[in-house]
Amino acid sequence: MPVIRDTPVLPSGTAAGIETIGMTMRFGSFTALDDVSIRVPAGSFHALLGENGAGKSTLVKCIMGFYHATSGALVVDGREVSVASPRDAATFGLGMVYQHFTLVPSLTGAENLVISRSDVPAVINWGQERKDLARFMERMPFRIPLDRPVRELAAGEKQKLEIVKQLYLGRSFLILDEPTSVLTPAEADEMLGLVRGLTDSGGLTVLMISHKFHEITKFADAVSILRRGKLVGTGAIGDLSTAAMAALMIGDVKLAELDSRAPVGDTAETVLRLSSIKAPDRSGLKTIEIDDLTVRAGEIVGIAGISGNGQKEVTEILAGQRPPVSGTIEVHGAAYGATRAETRKNNVRFIPEEPLQNACAPRMTVSENLSFRTFDLKPDGGQAIWLSKAGMKARATALIADFKVKTASASSPIAALSGGNVQRAVLARELIGDVDLLIVSNPCFGLDFSAVAEIRARIMKARNAGTAVLLLSEDLDELLELSDRILVISEGRLVYETAARGADIGIIGAHMAGHH
Repeated sequence: MPVIRDTPVLPSGTAAGIETIGMTMRFGSFTALDDVSIRVPAGSFHALLGENGAGKSTLVKCIMGFYHATSGALVVDGREVSVASPRDAATFGLGMVYQHFTLVPSLTGAENLVISRSDVPAVINWGQERKDLARFMERMPFRIPLDRPVRELAAGEKQKLEIVKQLYLGRSFLILDEPTSVLTPAEADEMLGLVRGLTDSGGLTVLMISHKFHEITKFADAVSILRRGKLVGTGAIGDLSTAAMAALMIGDVKLAELDSRAPVGDTAETVLRLSSIKAPDRSGLKTIEIDDLTVRAGEIVGIAGISGNGQKEVTEILAGQRPPVSGTIEVHGAAYGATRAETRKNNVRFIPEEPLQNACAPRMTVSENLSFRTFDLKPDGGQAIWLSKAGMKARATALIADFKVKTASASSPIAALSGGNVQRAVLARELIGDVDLLIVSNPCFGLDFSAVAEIRARIMKARNAGTAVLLLSEDLDELLELSDRILVISEGRLVYETAARGADIGIIGAHMAGHH
């Protein structure tokens, strides 16, 4: 099967336009979607914005037939339709590309396409199927090697194949759910540019859920914004600034401003140093090799990389969960083994990825979780013999107020909190008192806009107070916003370094993708 050329060509079929009229969805007494009417004209690229819980997923599930709306109507190409299931949605040309890949990794691209059809024969004539696929792909702008197993494809190629699969199945209206969350900047731009080309040519209509303002302003024609289940704004992209979109998303909430960033002093102490570190990766088949990594006081060093390139192993090495087979870790110039005593002596704190699983005891109370660093200490710093429940609760109450943790009470299980509030609680515990070194991994993944702004502001405040921060993140926007220096990790090695100010995103993305 040849690699397909990149020339945009009009796909067969005509784009479908849709409209939701008064779409409402109730779950018992809770209204997840409240009288939402949006119009996505045929051949347009429409963005759907909103915080977690705003109703975006509920709306697209009603469109696709996963949910049956309590009231309201769906109009496709000017006529009202009833969509009772995703199979019904397919008959009207409606398709969805999910945030996580749905392809079969062991099968080739061609095999994935053919088996996705509802009319696939019991015995497949592969000679004929390959000819048909070659003719179909000539009309596609995507460049994908269909003869290779999907597991061998880059993330960008997999995402293109997911879109091609929907077009192959005859879908003319596509919902894209956070389609660039696993792509490099270059892959994201290329993929969205090709999709935009299909909408411009009239062969496709797109509704994209995204939280990345730069993607929305660059590729979308119009945007609709949901807040707490209601439509609060809609309009052409050129008529709405990023600030206006953010304000519509979060309402009257006052966002914490990021502190101004003072430059890192030339004489700033090197707080963390990794030298010639080697450790097995999670599979045990490869080696993580960190030749030299330093973080100075009052500096944020960001590590960029596509998921699975060694970030988790680096955090495990620093947390003492993955002992290196060689090399040295130093904090404040002395050997560091990440024991509780060393962590306390050196004021080292961690905010790991997925904090509910990795930094909390889910069934224990918010108060107890907030006391993990201090439960065995007396107020004067000496070793405590007895737990002070009253002291723990008083401390927790103060932290809950200071970090705006929304919880029914300090005695609630921490698992009952939303993701953003779990993250705020962990931040409260880890950032209280003197912090010399803070190791943070994907602190804002899956959180809504206001929680993201608050958490980034807290990290920046710690940095400005003199904390050395190592920030591992798959969100390049986050790294560019917060970091002083950015390092790229690829296949377990640090392969590129740049100052964040004036960094070339294309070069960073190329190194992330392994072109170095």
